[in-house]
Amino acid sequence: MPKLSNRTATFTDSVIRRMTRISNKYGAVNLSQGFPDFEPPREILDRLAEVTREDFHQYSITWGAQNFREALAEKQSRLMGRNIDPNGEIVVTCGSTEAMMAAMMSVTTPGDKVIVFSPFYENYGADTILSGAEPIYVPLIPPEFSFDADVLEAAFKQHPKALILCNPSNPCGKVFTLEELQIIADLAKKYDTFVITDEVYEHIVYAPHKHVYFASLPDMWERTISCSSLSKTYSITGWRLGYVIAPPHIIDTVKKVHDFLTVGAAAPLQEAAVTGLRFGDDYYRWLQDKYTEKRDLFLRGLDRIGIQHTVPQGAYYILLDISEFGYKSDLVFCEKLAEYVGVGAVPGSSFFKEPENRYIRFHYAKKNETLENALERLNDIRKKMPKE
Repeated sequence: MPKLSNRTATFTDSVIRRMTRISNKYGAVNLSQGFPDFEPPREILDRLAEVTREDFHQYSITWGAQNFREALAEKQSRLMGRNIDPNGEIVVTCGSTEAMMAAMMSVTTPGDKVIVFSPFYENYGADTILSGAEPIYVPLIPPEFSFDADVLEAAFKQHPKALILCNPSNPCGKVFTLEELQIIADLAKKYDTFVITDEVYEHIVYAPHKHVYFASLPDMWERTISCSSLSKTYSITGWRLGYVIAPPHIIDTVKKVHDFLTVGAAAPLQEAAVTGLRFGDDYYRWLQDKYTEKRDLFLRGLDRIGIQHTVPQGAYYILLDISEFGYKSDLVFCEKLAEYVGVGAVPGSSFFKEPENRYIRFHYAKKNETLENALERLNDIRKKMPKE
């Protein structure tokens, strides 16, 4: 038999989704895979019920239903500080996962290099390799997860085609400052590099931190491919509605890649989600308050237990330092945590290029009672966890 492609030779299955399966196996509270256990906004669900009885069951326009793109353009124009053309500067995708892949395949050629900050969401390295490019990893330094500008410039000196910027960041919860973003922008301009952003947590940011859209920086619109989705903002991760926003000459290529990857996102779900895109600013303030409450609840509980952890500036993830337990493998630790303590987590090593074994990742996009249940189980973690 002929050999299979070697593109995936270094891949494993998704560690995040594997930990969901392990959590389910042991009946653990699943704080691994980042999806809510509460309902989306009622207005969106009510519209979805109506849509099932209307004529939205066939393909929409390949790059997104007209009213969806118009509603999205209106929302993001207000936030990004420029008039976005719904017909020439947006492609609707099957989640931000496809948005990132379509962006990567649109700007890279096999043999190119791409800068990836570490820690990183696990798809970024895979997307780079599947595109035939080579990742260059630049470390974000704990506990603030800032970067060394000289190290970053050394990466740029390798003449990468693109840099991937997740802001706010999964898994470390970092919100990049305006000064940090300007350093990246100056280097991108100096070395003529694209910046592909993942801004899926754009509305989950904690005071006093503020999210700045990279494309809004001076001279950055022309070289930025902005990717995001509705998953986290409206608690509809299963709907798989994402998008790419970029200048027309880039979007023309993204449209072609997207067409051959997935044809188009689900038409009925686009129609229902238009309702959410038209929410006023009060919804996003409510969302920020909701997640601030959950973050504070979970941090207070961890502080009572006495385990060291990060304090997220955005997104909804916390990294716990498990050094005190003496495990050589954070994956084994997470498997034992699900089995003996009854809480699901993701081993931090799946996010770092560096040999890092001291962190595990929890998320807190859960009902308060779910978080309290998890904290109650974690309260006896030192008694319940077996020795490695």
